[in-house]
Amino acid sequence: MYKVGLENNTEGRSQAWILGHPGCFAYGKDSEQALAAVPRAIEQYYAWVSSHTHESWLPPGDTDWQLAETWECYSIDEQYELVRDGYEVNAWFRHDWLPLTGEEIQHGVLLLDWGRDHLIEVVGSLDKDTLERTYPNERWSINGILNHVGGAEWWYMDRLGLAFPRAEVPVQPLERLQKVRARLLEVLPGLVGLKQVVGVSGEFWSPRKLLRRAVWHECDHTTHIEKLI
Repeated sequence: MYKVGLENNTEGRSQAWILGHPGCFAYGKDSEQALAAVPRAIEQYYAWVSSHTHESWLPPGDTDWQLAETWECYSIDEQYELVRDGYEVNAWFRHDWLPLTGEEIQHGVLLLDWGRDHLIEVVGSLDKDTLERTYPNERWSINGILNHVGGAEWWYMDRLGLAFPRAEVPVQPLERLQKVRARLLEVLPGLVGLKQVVGVSGEFWSPRKLLRRAVWHECDHTTHIEKLI
């Protein structure tokens, strides 16, 4: 039985997180639609893992799930007051309190590697003009998205005091991705069993939340880039 954490009103939509399985998630315009997409997301996740290893840690054919937690996103200002347009405080689930096991980190490293391989496969052959092209109603070019992915991963680590100095974050997108990821892979083994929870800028962070969001974020934006090209 998979447990699901539902996050509502995140960037104007709902997101279902399959807890304990980084990279397994579903979106919807509202909570009902996001939850309806969960079985398909689990099937796709199983297929993703199975396509990379013959030693899948997921139970085959099991798409049963239950809603364990719901989080309503809200925005705050610098004084931590609720505002309409401010810093969006994203989901903190009770599940995020749990320390990561060594096995979970081993699986997480595999998922990060597979996600990065896919991203590089998608963008590796693109020429400079394509990487810098802008698109209607899009905030970034593809290079901008790559910089965002690397920057966000650095930011996740920074929440737990694990990142190198911000001034050392490379400007060039692929260099940024490589350097930040190398740091993440360096620190992950040291997070086994760590009962660390940190409050930063009105949000809680833990090693489990760091891994949950890092795997998701790259997969999400790789799909985003695929749609653009």
